Amino acid sequence: MEKLEDFLSGEQIILGFSQNALLAVLLCGLVATSSGIIARRLLFPRIIDLISKTERIDGRDIFAPRSLGWMIGFLIMSLTLDWIGNNGDPVWNENYMNTISNLFYAGFVVLMLLAAFRLVDYIDVLIVVEGDDMAARRSLASVAESIGRVVVVVVGFFIVAGLAGVDANSFVAGLGVTGLVIALAAKDSVANMFGAISILIDQPFNVGDWIVVGSVEGEVISIGLRTTQIRSSADTMITVPNSNITNSSVENFSQRRFRRIQPTFDFEVNSDPDALKKFCDSLCKQVVDDPRSMKSEDSWIRVKSFAPSMVIVATNFYCMSSAATQREFTEDILLMARARAKDNQLNFHEPRRREHQQL
Repeated sequence: MEKLEDFLSGEQIILGFSQNALLAVLLCGLVATSSGIIARRLLFPRIIDLISKTERIDGRDIFAPRSLGWMIGFLIMSLTLDWIGNNGDPVWNENYMNTISNLFYAGFVVLMLLAAFRLVDYIDVLIVVEGDDMAARRSLASVAESIGRVVVVVVGFFIVAGLAGVDANSFVAGLGVTGLVIALAAKDSVANMFGAISILIDQPFNVGDWIVVGSVEGEVISIGLRTTQIRSSADTMITVPNSNITNSSVENFSQRRFRRIQPTFDFEVNSDPDALKKFCDSLCKQVVDDPRSMKSEDSWIRVKSFAPSMVIVATNFYCMSSAATQREFTEDILLMARARAKDNQLNFHEPRRREHQQL
């Protein structure tokens, strides 16, 4: 320490600083700036790589928010100035340096809160993983981010109040009465928060699901602490309070195990009964044998009813739960029906031709 004291000693040249003391302050600033840059651009991406639970995120492509770099820099600056003041005998203005050190520490606290608020966006790195429950984990991450921001704001409020010299005991006691008043005034917001928790626990739907809630239908985009955002088929964004969702029935189309296909076919009234029977059996076998078909034991095709001018054949088939598969399979079933009708010399009902024959 004697060498440090000798280095920091000397005559005052500017604002009460010796030449070496001023140089030490500049070196502290350089070290603090370098530490912030290293922490933001090197350490943070490596930490993200280590704790990330999904390979889709490459820590090398991620930079921490700038507030994190400044936070590290301010902390290093405050600690080094305090260490020099306590372990050396620098020739500088004590009052001036104490004020600077306190300002750096206060800046560190404020930047820490800002960095924490920004780092909430990285919660999905810890929660979201590849797997079958990806949608559920995205929903959890969405709610966790909202809760995280609220926690950061509340904790930051108490920290800033403490730095301002507010007595914590009297402050907390005052919050008891104030909190009751706020809770009564903001009961809808509280209900929405509990609604978010209910959605998170019960999981009636997840982010990415297509749902119907009351008169609202669309894809779930995000689940927040107060509201859930749904994008409609018209590409509009609908914001629904969570309390409304928990108090309403939710129809989740994304949870369907299969999709039903029920085309009907109308044949001329004078169609041969044996030909109709062969048509039904052959078409049913062809559809059931298709790899896209499901629930073969519940699939059927039968003559449903007779009308004055036609015979109505009803069908009931199932396919895997995919809109694209349903559209493609429905088209193929119609083409199969046309081919089987031709094989059995059956004519589809044409009202205009029937009217022409009557004339």
